[in-house]
Amino acid sequence: MTIGAAIRQTEVLTTPAAALRYASGSGVRGKAEVVFAHRQGRTALASLFQHDPLRVLFPTPPLGELTSAVLVTTSGGLVGGDEIAVRIAAGEGTAVLVSPQAAEKVYRSAGADCRIDMLLEAGPDAWLEWLPQETIVFNGARLRRRTVIEAAPGARVLAGEMLALGRAAMGERLHTGLLRDAWEVRCNGRLRWADALHIEGDMAGVLAHPAGLGGAAACATAVYVGDDAGARLEAARALLEEAGDEVRSAATVVNGVLVARWIAAEGAAMRRAYGGFWAGFRREVAGLPARLPRFWYI
Repeated sequence: MTIGAAIRQTEVLTTPAAALRYASGSGVRGKAEVVFAHRQGRTALASLFQHDPLRVLFPTPPLGELTSAVLVTTSGGLVGGDEIAVRIAAGEGTAVLVSPQAAEKVYRSAGADCRIDMLLEAGPDAWLEWLPQETIVFNGARLRRRTVIEAAPGARVLAGEMLALGRAAMGERLHTGLLRDAWEVRCNGRLRWADALHIEGDMAGVLAHPAGLGGAAACATAVYVGDDAGARLEAARALLEEAGDEVRSAATVVNGVLVARWIAAEGAAMRRAYGGFWAGFRREVAGLPARLPRFWYI
């Protein structure tokens, strides 16, 4: 699904649940906790908790692919006052891929913030992938998102987020609102890397400024945590070069954490570049198939 396609499918507040919450000023408190364990030689679901509007699906993975979980937001999007908390825990020796089913939409707020908290826990010698689809931020939205990675010794985590800065198909750009996208990475209980994108006030000016996002309509981050992160930097940069001139991207290693970033004037171009990098990097690092989930291409 391209960003434009996702936007065309959902106009402002056409979803009854989102429209009702917007009108009443109320918010939802969604929560999902998914825990995986290694049992009888394979990765299996150990426990599951889910509360509206979050649901977790478990599709049968293709041959050679990881045990997978798919997150679904049944409310059709998020508005001011909504709070979503997700915890994904991959136990010792497990290998898991988790992804949202579709692009998330954060609608214009009447004043309250929308909060998303992601906690990704990887036990010893586990492999955990958190593969995002776009979060489409409407003009006037107020989003605070925090993603925390907790990695045990020997664990490897490949995680990311993508942001569409306005509804491209409608020619919308961000002028007002709040966007805060924060990361924390902890290895064996110690903070290794922390970072936050924070834009408020004159959002259009910040996004257009050469020292900001230089007029980009979309941006993305991928983080790789593992003992071999430093050794994977050149491979990551080689994969970034394959994207061509449609996007601007770079990768570095900070305190043992590999960080890759993208900005693009067109969201679909960034999605293609991001997906291509992800597929190639998981093959390079973990020997996994160089492919993404089937619904990622819809």
